[in-house]
Amino acid sequence: MDISISSLVIGLLLLLVPLFFLWKLRTGLVRATLIAAARMIVQLFFISIYLRYLFEWDYPWLNTLWVIVMAVIATHTMGERTRLRWKVVAIPAFSSFVVSALIVGFYFLCLVLQLDHPFTARYFIPIMGILMGNMLGVNVLTLSTFYSGIESEQATYYYLLGNGASRYEAWLPFMREAVIKSFTPCIANMAVMGIVALPGTMIGQILGGSSPDVAVKYQMMIVIITMTSSMLSLILTLWLSTRRAFDAYGKLLEVMK
Repeated sequence: MDISISSLVIGLLLLLVPLFFLWKLRTGLVRATLIAAARMIVQLFFISIYLRYLFEWDYPWLNTLWVIVMAVIATHTMGERTRLRWKVVAIPAFSSFVVSALIVGFYFLCLVLQLDHPFTARYFIPIMGILMGNMLGVNVLTLSTFYSGIESEQATYYYLLGNGASRYEAWLPFMREAVIKSFTPCIANMAVMGIVALPGTMIGQILGGSSPDVAVKYQMMIVIITMTSSMLSLILTLWLSTRRAFDAYGKLLEVMK
């Protein structure tokens, strides 16, 4: 069932409810919310246009190019949100996004869906997009926690190094804390999925006409591939970024903007 423009406008009026309370409580977030909503509408409008053409043309090289563009945008966003210097985050983040998305994405497309043509735009682009989006959120939280933790507890870090710990052994407590902080919400959401919350992907499929059992199978796989790619990408990003953030003796360089 399609949603007409007039019905969409009626639906957007619901935004007045949170806007009213944001204004009433003097949060100062009304303007930011309006800007965010406007950006969302414009961005999704344009994505509907170019995805329509990407699906019609369906060139493997063009689909791959679009995934690279998504990785570049995700890398830029990650640099802005973590406030890490570009020399620390650019190459590690971009590499981890592309490698993790391709490995997990092709595993799903080729072995689970068993597609003859995994570069088909209708499958390739949405799967890569959902993987990139989840990897971005996890990586931002992980890197922010890891590097801010070492900066704020440098005495502990250098104490470990001074007492014979290797660089990896000195990093390990901070890495552990970063991974716990970024993955705890993922695990909590997975534990209550289907009982407390019905995921958006599953609801969208059901509203689009898919049977509940098909929607459930896809939702299970979406959760698994997003968690797997997120873990793989954050490990790669941490591993690659530490080679740019520390000198040969394990000293933390100037990493924050």
